[in-house]
Amino acid sequence: MQSQSHPLEAFFQQAVRNSYEGKLGLHDPDLTGYVARLLCEFSEAGNLYKLRDEMGRPLAELERMVQASDPINGTAPSFDAERSVRKYIGDYALFVAGMYPEAVDSKGRRRRNQPSLDELIHAGKESYFIVSQFNLFEYEQEAPLFARLSDMFERCIFGLTMVREELGKRKPLMLTPGKN
Repeated sequence: MQSQSHPLEAFFQQAVRNSYEGKLGLHDPDLTGYVARLLCEFSEAGNLYKLRDEMGRPLAELERMVQASDPINGTAPSFDAERSVRKYIGDYALFVAGMYPEAVDSKGRRRRNQPSLDELIHAGKESYFIVSQFNLFEYEQEAPLFARLSDMFERCIFGLTMVREELGKRKPLMLTPGKN
């Protein structure tokens, strides 16, 4: 058994498992574990926009993220960098579409830097597919997981939406005065 590497991992594992397995019937422990770790990763404030431009500014626009992943016509310095950035784009698209649907452009009300749900789905599926094609050497074992993430991207978004709804139902922990 893998040790918990993040204080929220067990909590997110249970929340994702309840939605993915319990409600969606999606029985894939590797996939649910990956999504739970993704939630841990993005629970850290600096990780949502960890891609940076040449000046060190966060890349918040989906189009610029995709350009940063391209080793031929973009700014990725290598194919390994392409894989890393594409993995991040898939994670970002899944997280934002599932956990923060209010951040997605809806009904044509285009706001600055706000992708549509279709754009997020396309970028996420495509990115996970590209990551799955890195299927040799050190990436061989995890490539099938990224193929499944690409194939089931919409279901994974829906599962995260259910996680969000379930977390929203929880009452905040109220500490008794003087018991801190």
